Amino acid sequence: MTADTASEKLNALLAEAGLEQLSEETARRFEVYLSLFLRWNKSINLSAVRGEEGVVSKHLIESIVVAYALPHGIATLLDFGSGAGLPGIPIALCRPEIAVTLAESQGKKTAFLQEAVRKLGIAAKVYAQRAETLAEVFDCVVMRAVDRMPKAVAAAAELVAPKGWLALMTTDAELSRLQKAA
Repeated sequence: MTADTASEKLNALLAEAGLEQLSEETARRFEVYLSLFLRWNKSINLSAVRGEEGVVSKHLIESIVVAYALPHGIATLLDFGSGAGLPGIPIALCRPEIAVTLAESQGKKTAFLQEAVRKLGIAAKVYAQRAETLAEVFDCVVMRAVDRMPKAVAAAAELVAPKGWLALMTTDAELSRLQKAA
């Protein structure tokens, strides 16, 4: 990245989009998350995006935008197939009133999630099994870059409470196909 810190870059991108900037404390926590993400990504392949610039401008900003876009009144949220905690950890950082569950079945990624939750001091829970095995429902289930997405969307729809939200982070081209799966 340039001389700007990651938090300055995040706030600049949010300002360009006309969105609320991060508080100093939240921005500091994003710096901690980014550092942890980049360090762990070298050894356990959390994401194909490797550089700080790409992680900030793609993963983090997209997740923050989702956090801001979620309707008020959501009390519980499941990040289905959380992987590196995207978008669940940014949602937990930006929307601390939401009880976030990060569901991830891959052991190395669950270890990363547990470490991130501990280091960030967020109240998110890590569920170290397949999300489909959860015996509860959530006000919102969010999904991003999940394997076999159409099948996963159908399973995720079962975990959404009545009048709840299923938030899919996908492309416009893929959206109509996924809507049919829900």
